[in-house]
Amino acid sequence: MTSEEQKKSENRPRPTTDEFRAFVARGWAPRSGGRPARAEVAEYAAQRRAVVSAQFPGERLVVPAGGLKVRSNDCDYVFRPHSAFAHLSGLGSDREPDAVLVLEPKAGPGGAGHEAVLYFRPLAGRDTEEFFGDARYGEFWVGARPTIEDVEAELGITARHIDELRDALAKDAGVTRLRVLREADPQVTALVDEVRHESGGSAIDGDRSDTAADATATSETGAAAVADEEQKSPDDELATFLSTLRMVKDAWEVEQMRSAIEGTQRGFEAVIGDLPEAVRRGRGERWVEGVFGLHARHHGNGVGYDSICASGDHANTLHWIKNTGEVREGDLLLLDAGVEVDSLYTADVTRTLPVSGTFTDAQREIYDAVFAAQEAGIAAARPGNRFSDIHDAAIRVIAEHLHKWGLLPEGVDVEGTLDKEHGQYHRRWMVHGTSHHLGIDVHDCALATREDYMDAELKPGMILTVEPGLYFKADDELAPERFRGNGVRIEDDVLITEDGNVNLSASMPRTSGEVEAWIREVQSR
Repeated sequence: MTSEEQKKSENRPRPTTDEFRAFVARGWAPRSGGRPARAEVAEYAAQRRAVVSAQFPGERLVVPAGGLKVRSNDCDYVFRPHSAFAHLSGLGSDREPDAVLVLEPKAGPGGAGHEAVLYFRPLAGRDTEEFFGDARYGEFWVGARPTIEDVEAELGITARHIDELRDALAKDAGVTRLRVLREADPQVTALVDEVRHESGGSAIDGDRSDTAADATATSETGAAAVADEEQKSPDDELATFLSTLRMVKDAWEVEQMRSAIEGTQRGFEAVIGDLPEAVRRGRGERWVEGVFGLHARHHGNGVGYDSICASGDHANTLHWIKNTGEVREGDLLLLDAGVEVDSLYTADVTRTLPVSGTFTDAQREIYDAVFAAQEAGIAAARPGNRFSDIHDAAIRVIAEHLHKWGLLPEGVDVEGTLDKEHGQYHRRWMVHGTSHHLGIDVHDCALATREDYMDAELKPGMILTVEPGLYFKADDELAPERFRGNGVRIEDDVLITEDGNVNLSASMPRTSGEVEAWIREVQSR
């Protein structure tokens, strides 16, 4: 759909004569290439959909990809499908704007599963105006899209034209509960709400009378929990489930993550090799960002998030993405970056590099403390432990070092600062958490409940970051002068296994001595 901004700024001349239309429609060679092969991800996506189907029997589930977004005037951002859509359909990269995946309940007693139907805008014929005249969707302007038959061959699901979506949603809407991933596409959400309204709304909220009755018979804590659950709409429940579903990765997802990390290492080594140039040229953070982005774009879809290329005191701004500063000899460069592969799975790795190739004594002291904290966090990333155990293990080491350096208030020891009700002084120098889920989003599974995230037991197949840090701002008068202006973070991507974990990014050196040797080796190539 053309945006209002685009309509206002549409100044391109377009040929409109009948003679031109007839002329442009003829003289094209037959399309070649045949049908695409079945995608490797198709089997895994079908298994994911089966889990969703079992959770919501007999209900119609609507998962949009989302639409194109205007960058300025008549120019769109590069399209990225919603993560839940990509996870359940298997489509990544920039596919397919405006598409909607519908899990259509099959007829049968007790719920007989769902049929996956992808509604999308297929390739238009060369005899249509869209072919040559539509700057947003036309083949002349943005390239050929797949046909319905192409999608069915590639993904192993039913495909239909997007124009059929409304009738499909309205079918039996009064008796079939309809859920939509509301955040994915406002226009599709509005369409679903319209269909619900027209059906009388009887299938929107369902019958919650039994839940309300149960609430009166529970304890105060139980009643509160039921009340919280009552407040969650059917659409919210779908969004939470689809987010939580991504916590445990299947074998295909793990391989995608390995590829993303492999590309990330290449990007880091390209940056290391070009550090002297970043110093020489000025505005070196932008140079670092560009070098990494070049390799990210070449290896995969691009960067998985805006790269943090923070030199010197900028490393103490946790989400420094302006990347406008100088890279100077003697600085530490904190590079937090990850390659996103075409399937949209992204790495998230941080290394803190001495620009001159060697840590100063003070920088090494900070770095080694952070490394010790990371080692403790990685050791806690084991099945049976809780997600929060990773942070607890790492932050204890951070607190021990701060206490040893005399930075905690007088009379406060390690246990005192770790007191979550009356302590937490150490957070002045490490305010962030130590870990998060990682996968198709850099902060994956973000809609999961606290019970399913922070308080959850670690299980094989989960991929988490472990990323402690210490940050001493240049104007922090409570920090030792030798530490001021230095920030250090070390971050790796860890796969939980049956008997422990695997550090997927372990091939990128981590100890202070190994990092120095890495820089020497890369720059000597």
